[in-house]
Amino acid sequence: MSLIDTPLARATSASAGGRGSTVRAMEIGQHVMTLLLVGIGIVRAIGQDTAPAAAIAAGLGIIAAHTVASLLPKKRRTTTNYALWLIGFTAVWIAAVAVSPEFVWVSFVLWILAGHLLPLLAGLAFSVFVLAVVIVAPILHPHGATSYASVFGPLIGGVFAFGISRGYLKLLRDAAERERLVTSLTRAQEEMAALQGELALAQRHSGAIAERTRISRDIHDTIAQALSSIRLLTHAGADNTADPDAIRTLGQVESLASDSLSDVRRIVAALAPHELEDGALTAALNRMLARLHDETGLAVALHVDDTIPLLPTDVEVALLRTAQSALANVRLHARATRVVMSLIDAGDTVRLDITDDGHGFDVIAWENSVDTHSSSYGIRFMRARLRELGGGLDVESATGEGTALSMHIPIAAAATREAAAAPPAGLPAADAADVSATQPSADDSHHGSGTTPAEENKK
Repeated sequence: MSLIDTPLARATSASAGGRGSTVRAMEIGQHVMTLLLVGIGIVRAIGQDTAPAAAIAAGLGIIAAHTVASLLPKKRRTTTNYALWLIGFTAVWIAAVAVSPEFVWVSFVLWILAGHLLPLLAGLAFSVFVLAVVIVAPILHPHGATSYASVFGPLIGGVFAFGISRGYLKLLRDAAERERLVTSLTRAQEEMAALQGELALAQRHSGAIAERTRISRDIHDTIAQALSSIRLLTHAGADNTADPDAIRTLGQVESLASDSLSDVRRIVAALAPHELEDGALTAALNRMLARLHDETGLAVALHVDDTIPLLPTDVEVALLRTAQSALANVRLHARATRVVMSLIDAGDTVRLDITDDGHGFDVIAWENSVDTHSSSYGIRFMRARLRELGGGLDVESATGEGTALSMHIPIAAAATREAAAAPPAGLPAADAADVSATQPSADDSHHGSGTTPAEENKK
């Protein structure tokens, strides 16, 4: 950070890099202008019968005082320290003016610095003080005199110098803000690109689960029911015939049907979706946390309720997106050592909690602010995305006490949306039996229990 961009000390380092060449050129220009004005003052002072040694000493004193600002250690280059330096530089300039009023030329540098380093009101008060010195100094010297030109000339020059400095500062701040926004957008684009693979994998996994569920239901409601009916009919036929050959044949058919039914039940169980711990969302969250741990060394943990149902695709995508943004904020701003993520079954609502032990922030001040930092945008975008699905985002944090984000989405509303978006599909007639795709048939559970075919048919 240099004297020129000191007022932008709060700007991000990313934005500082983009304006480095401009800042350097302005700093060099300021030094050259100071040398030129001091040189003019020395020449004119000697021409006005000032002792050459005194004039040169005064000029070198101004140059030395001006150079001190560039020699400050980096950790001490703050706006406050530069303001204190400006006061000292002004004192050296007043001493030089006491030697010869020709050094009032350096006042243009002071007006520029006042506009750049001081708040508006303080800068105006300081500029008026410098103008008073410029007007009064020639009168106080022997044979001193003044004229309208010596009053209005510095006044106009001071107004222009101060105005140009404030305008430059405004332009520099606008440029820093634009670069910060560009950096934020670039980072968001990179995060979105990284998320595309996760989303595609999650959608493929969700599609595979839905297809497996459909196939298992179809097999259960058609083939399994048909085999069960064949077994019941052969059993009934064997009870109602006295022909030994027929009984033997029907027994073989019944045994074959039972074996086939067992195989079908095994296939249905294998096709049925497992609990969420093997689902797309949990796998994607695990991968994101693992990548965060590998890249930053943060301790990570994921907790998933065993009762989490199979979530609609839009809910999984929304939770995955918001989790991605939340972890990006932890990586960039939290300075945390541990991140814990919990996927919770809250009845009709699914909730994803993300907590960290970072330095936190003032939530009330953030809620009331119009901050343009990327982290502020990220949390607001997360909240807007969840609200589109009828959910929301709760933020709990305090300075030095970490941050907790709680994302919640109603499952019933999401399931209704997904059902409305899906094309209607006819169900087999056997659905009237209302038998679960992942459970064995009721008639199977009584095979060999001694019940009659009529009783089994009732079941």
